[in-house]
Amino acid sequence: MSLYYAILGEDGPDSLAKRLAARPAHLERLQALRDQGRLLLAGPFPAIDSPDPGPAGFTGSLIVAAFASLADAQAWADADPYVAAGVYARVQVRPFKKVLP
Repeated sequence: MSLYYAILGEDGPDSLAKRLAARPAHLERLQALRDQGRLLLAGPFPAIDSPDPGPAGFTGSLIVAAFASLADAQAWADADPYVAAGVYARVQVRPFKKVLP
C-alpha cells in the first residue's frame, strides 16, 4: 500500500540560474511519477505574487506523490536534480493524507 508524501523544497539564495539549468532533469523525474499514476501535484512557489515571477525567481517547490514508505519518499527527494544542483537549501518530506477533492 502506498501513501502520499509532501516533499517541500526550499530554495537557497540566488537559486534561479541553478533551477533553470537543472529543470529539464527535475521535470523528467516528475513526468515519470505522473506516468506511473503516482503524482498528485507538483509546482514551484513564485517569489512574488505572479505566475511568472521573472528574475525574482522562486522560493521553493511542492511535490505530492505516492510512495511505498517515508524512507522511499525521502530517498526519491534526496536524489532530485535540484538537490544535486544546489537549488534546494532544505528539503522536508512528510506523510500527506488527501481529503478533498
